[in-house]
Amino acid sequence: MHADLPRSRPRPVPAPAESDHAGCALLRMAVGNDAVAVPIADVREILEVGRLTALPRTPAFVRGVMNLRGAVVPVIDLVARLGHPPAEIGRRSCVVVVEARPRGHDGIDDEDTAAGDNHLGETLVVGLLVDAVYEVFDAPPGDFEPVPPLGTRIDAAYLQGISRVRGEAIGVLALERVLAQQELSALIAAHVPH
Repeated sequence: MHADLPRSRPRPVPAPAESDHAGCALLRMAVGNDAVAVPIADVREILEVGRLTALPRTPAFVRGVMNLRGAVVPVIDLVARLGHPPAEIGRRSCVVVVEARPRGHDGIDDEDTAAGDNHLGETLVVGLLVDAVYEVFDAPPGDFEPVPPLGTRIDAAYLQGISRVRGEAIGVLALERVLAQQELSALIAAHVPH
């Protein structure tokens, strides 16, 4: 199961606070007992779970790295990254390869970060281990809602909004927050003995 998706520059789902709620296409996938979505524009491809090379002294959510046509791509267990026990790899599990660009708190590219010597402004290419991929669906502008302060099973900090598909509320992930380089680096460093 290797599906190449059209390549395009990553573009975020419009933030709920914006007045011009433009609709977009979202990829709906299973993460534990939850369904979440990511903008299809941020998805490079969907792959079967192949050979992963484990990395020593990393948090449970870092499943390892994979070779993607000569490039080393880290694979993050999205279930574990969202605060649950690590996912068990099953027959429907797959790796969704995404591109995420760090953004400022206001959703605009953070030029100060991008200009730094630590490469934090570069686009990240990361594999997300998920339990299943369901479908691509169009999220009409009226179906995009702000994240409620209570009642989500996923930490609201990792969501940029809620969309609805056939009446079901689907959390739309804010990839720039889920994959925040500084936070991931700090979590990994905490597992390396000094």
